[in-house]
Amino acid sequence: MSEKKPEHKHDAHKHVYMEHEQHAKNKSYKTATWILGGVSLLLLVGLIVSLALGGGSGAKLSESEVRSKASAYLSSQGYTATINSVKFDGGLYKIDMVVNGQPFTSYASPDGKFLFPQGIDMTDTTGTGAQQEPADTNVPKTDKPVVELFIMSHCPFGTQAAKGILPAVRTLGDNIDFKVKFVYYAMHGEKEVKEQLVQYCIQKNQPAEYLKYLACFLNDTAGQGSAAASDACIASTGVNKAQLETCKVAADKEFNVMANLADQSTWLSGRFPKFDTDLADNTKYGVGGSPTLVINGVQSNAGRDSQSYLTAICNAFNNAPAECSTQLSTVQPGPGFGYDSVGAAQAAGCGV
Repeated sequence: MSEKKPEHKHDAHKHVYMEHEQHAKNKSYKTATWILGGVSLLLLVGLIVSLALGGGSGAKLSESEVRSKASAYLSSQGYTATINSVKFDGGLYKIDMVVNGQPFTSYASPDGKFLFPQGIDMTDTTGTGAQQEPADTNVPKTDKPVVELFIMSHCPFGTQAAKGILPAVRTLGDNIDFKVKFVYYAMHGEKEVKEQLVQYCIQKNQPAEYLKYLACFLNDTAGQGSAAASDACIASTGVNKAQLETCKVAADKEFNVMANLADQSTWLSGRFPKFDTDLADNTKYGVGGSPTLVINGVQSNAGRDSQSYLTAICNAFNNAPAECSTQLSTVQPGPGFGYDSVGAAQAAGCGV
């Protein structure tokens, strides 16, 4: 997905973490979310009415044809999808699927022309039906949860997840073992490969500086994750640059990072360079794309707002600490860089 870059020049002095300003804007963001939700509802209702009145009136496809068509479309859009069942229900095809590791129920028109990601229960008068995320039921409890977020550094949905989870991670502090890890292939070119090497090394050798660096880097609205932003954040957050460079050389040699980038014959599907710093854990957890959240060794389907992340992690404690009572933002950050956007409820990701 292409991302339009703002025309103004990058200003290194503006690379500061904007969480407090983001919280101050929550009221206006909630209003925007309701407006977007209302528009989505009107579009969905319009589609259903159109179908009921004969719109989309092509020949009705079979369940197997709808399955094939939906699978092909999702694959063409870069999603990793497994369709578990297709059933004709209420004049539409109901499709139960797993997309990028998360379960969904979607719908398609009988002729297979329209696929829309979510049905809205119009008998639900609480106003929460379209916003709910499925609850984690299989995450085991431990005294100190291990939380691993697998991302690609320049995947807009990976940055969305990182922006959402950072306040939860800072709130819980040493009560959890948190790590950012990287998907075993990169989809956003050389800049992503180099940036992930930077982040891998900061987190490995200077963990006290990593979350500060990551929060700064995620705010690069102007450069959209530029090398200049990385350098500015290294300087402003106190990362030891000499130590970082030493680690990058060693990690590059250990994991063949730049060699894999240069040798297209090693790329995944001939399109995406391998990035193997966390390959073993990618394999262990069945990571397919960015973002993938793993809590206590099990993939989690937590929503991407800070409160949803906090709740999901706190549910994994044997005895939740007092910090779990903290109220965080329920507004989902927007995809991409910067803290000035809000995202509608969805679970899109980057993956093959």
